[in-house]
Amino acid sequence: MTIKHILVVYFTITTLSLLQGCVAVATVAVFSGASMTTDHRTIKAQIEDQRIEFSVNSKLAKNQSLKQQTNLHFVSINGALLVVGQAPTSYLRDIAIKEVSDIKGVVKVHNQIRIGNTTSLLTRGNDVWLTSKVKTALLGSDKLSPTNIKVVTENSEVFLMGLVSHKEADEAVELTRNIGGVNRVFLAFEYRTNPPKK
Repeated sequence: MTIKHILVVYFTITTLSLLQGCVAVATVAVFSGASMTTDHRTIKAQIEDQRIEFSVNSKLAKNQSLKQQTNLHFVSINGALLVVGQAPTSYLRDIAIKEVSDIKGVVKVHNQIRIGNTTSLLTRGNDVWLTSKVKTALLGSDKLSPTNIKVVTENSEVFLMGLVSHKEADEAVELTRNIGGVNRVFLAFEYRTNPPKK
């Protein structure tokens, strides 16, 4: 990683930290309208997934040990919840998984919490960089719709989620694993056979 890259990553993550609320609102306003209409999930399922993510974050924020000692992120697709990040002990990891498993609407938990120290600001900035590279690669493919695939990067490990066909999954994996800086690619896809009813 060059000095220029490090500075760009640092500036990006610092700016996002300072403007997190504004960025989140802008992203939802611009992106969610387009993605909700092209997503393979039903509108009802998309709303339910957003409710699950909100509920998980709210519940875990009330646990001071988890809030202060872990770095966890959550994405829900059709009730399948991906949990990534770091916890210092298996005890705290297990508590987190039990807490999220009890959330209404969660039908499956993909536990990808790593035992160890939380990642640094620089590592998180690099993850943002990698996520943007993966999304750009997916966007450039004419074999899939990138709005159907959630990309989550944690410590250079890329997690792919979504309701996709097997061909779309294969294309997404092929593109992602060939991006420089990606250490591993994990799949948490659900495979569709028929388009969902509106």
